[in-house]
Amino acid sequence: MKNNFRDGGLVLSIIALLSTALVMLIFTYSSSLQAFCIFAPILSVTGGFTVAKLISVTRRNFQYFAHIDAEIDHMEKISMNSMPLSVAIIDDENRLVWFNKEFSESFGDEAEYGNSIEMITKLPLEKLLQKEGYEIKYKSCYYKLYPYVPADDDAKEVYIIYFCDITKLRTLEVEKRLAQPVVITFVIDSYDELFRENSESETANVTVQIDKLLEDFINSTNGILKKYSKDRFWAVIEERHVRALIEDKVKILDKAREIQASDRMNVTLSIGIGRTGKTLAESESFAKQALDMALGRGGDQAAIKTETGFEFFGGVSKGVERRTKVKTRIIASSLIEAIEQSEDVYIMGHRYSDLDSVGASIGLAGAIRKLGKNAYAVIDKATTLSIKLYNYIYDNEKAYQCIPAQEATEKFTENSLLIVVDTHNPQIVDVPELLEMAHKVVVIDHHRKMINHIDKAMIFHHEPYASSASEMVTELLQYFGDAGKISSFQAEALLAGITLDTKNFTLRTGVRTFEAAAFLKNLNADTINVKSFFTNSIECYKSKSELVSSAMVYRNCAIAVTSKVIQDIRIVASQAADELLGISDVKAAFVIAKTSGDEISLSARSLGAINVQVIAEYLGGGGHQTMSGAQFSDMDTEAVTDLLKEAINKYYNSLNS
Repeated sequence: MKNNFRDGGLVLSIIALLSTALVMLIFTYSSSLQAFCIFAPILSVTGGFTVAKLISVTRRNFQYFAHIDAEIDHMEKISMNSMPLSVAIIDDENRLVWFNKEFSESFGDEAEYGNSIEMITKLPLEKLLQKEGYEIKYKSCYYKLYPYVPADDDAKEVYIIYFCDITKLRTLEVEKRLAQPVVITFVIDSYDELFRENSESETANVTVQIDKLLEDFINSTNGILKKYSKDRFWAVIEERHVRALIEDKVKILDKAREIQASDRMNVTLSIGIGRTGKTLAESESFAKQALDMALGRGGDQAAIKTETGFEFFGGVSKGVERRTKVKTRIIASSLIEAIEQSEDVYIMGHRYSDLDSVGASIGLAGAIRKLGKNAYAVIDKATTLSIKLYNYIYDNEKAYQCIPAQEATEKFTENSLLIVVDTHNPQIVDVPELLEMAHKVVVIDHHRKMINHIDKAMIFHHEPYASSASEMVTELLQYFGDAGKISSFQAEALLAGITLDTKNFTLRTGVRTFEAAAFLKNLNADTINVKSFFTNSIECYKSKSELVSSAMVYRNCAIAVTSKVIQDIRIVASQAADELLGISDVKAAFVIAKTSGDEISLSARSLGAINVQVIAEYLGGGGHQTMSGAQFSDMDTEAVTDLLKEAINKYYNSLNS
């Protein structure tokens, strides 16, 4: 047939060429009727032959193309049924009306005419018809579904769905994720303090146990471990083993605690895990950030850095006090240099400032003024919880400069230095506008490090082992020379801050705490005057008693709730929480109170058996292991109580799992 078509085409071409030549002759030489009569018969014969031949060739062409069309239709049916891709045709009610052999083999009993394809895809029709395709999982296989929708609107009664098997691709992707290298850094917490009193043989024995613990962990993976200093290790393992570590709640922390270094002191580890880094270098950077967070929160925990934030595990033991003051001396030197290079200095604490925040501000401002610089303690008199201390300083220090927020923002310049004390959270500083205006910032804080911390500080003096910010400031003043010899009134302000946060030297109190108190006492701080800052009115005492008497005990946690508007409720709530710790079998105390408007405050206290910081973080707050809090808006006390119980349950579940 193809030869006939080719021959016919050749004949037609020759005829067409001859006809063209004849026409040209006619128009060239036919100057008379006689010429036309000569050529007319020739043209008639030629044209008739051409038409006849054309009809014959066209008939053969139609026959050829009809045959080809039938062949193609037959091959389409064969290919649709035997192609290695699952294909199904469904109607507008999602019912199977046709499917090929591969579809039947892939989906087994579900592949029956009349069955709904939702039995396989779990998807409605509109999802199946998305042009970009849709991914599904059927049993252990993955498929990408692509639809074919007829262009003719009147023909949209059936639809073709192609099922591309992407199981191997997904398996490779999962394997790639599981094989991704993760960098881990291990640090032995307070190494020097841990082995201070140990002999060389005792230290060697303990370090061998630690080395063996980490080597056993690495041997359970396919990773590598490298010890690069006496207290630090570096490891690389695959993501699959990190997942197993997390599922096991990082039990290596518990195993480390079983190693006893000396009398009443056990080994603790801080672990930084850099996860989801695109490169090893990025994973190492993540691990360093995670380790900083773990150490900043007191150690004895694992922090995992991902692209979206941090996860924490552990943190159940108390931190080991560091007796060395090398870091404090270096910070003091850097702080004096920053002060000398600034025009003036502003010191502020957190919102609703307490004795620790106000005391640290006043003491530091007094020392800076003795260095010859203008220093101002920025205190909001209307909201401070330490109005007695504020008035006491104002009455006795006539030259003392305590200024409100508005005046501070008006005086503040580009060359001013801002020192933030007793907080590192930018969301709760007393004057956020000052923090935004400041180009030079110093942070001095003792609270466990939060994810959202002030990240533009030129000096970040963070010591979670310290009892209070006032203790940290007192230690710094000892390296200020003569400028550190502040007045007795300012020393009493610092001593009041230490007394508050240590609960009269009972909680988080170490050797350095007593050394700081002795330094202040040497500056003629009067403990009787300090005691007067803690006295309350008879109304506050009654309110505190009512809160304590209304408390209930839930899972060794005392919970007191009030929706009444009480004067000085923030002071009353914190004192009531302290009182509740005196109840037998109570390991933590929580007070929920309405402060103002629709705001609810939570005060949390413990003696260390329960980490109230973790519970407060579940509720969006934070603080210390033994003292923390949280704030709520647009909620009532009942709803906050329910959230608190859920957080307590979550805390216990994390310990038991």
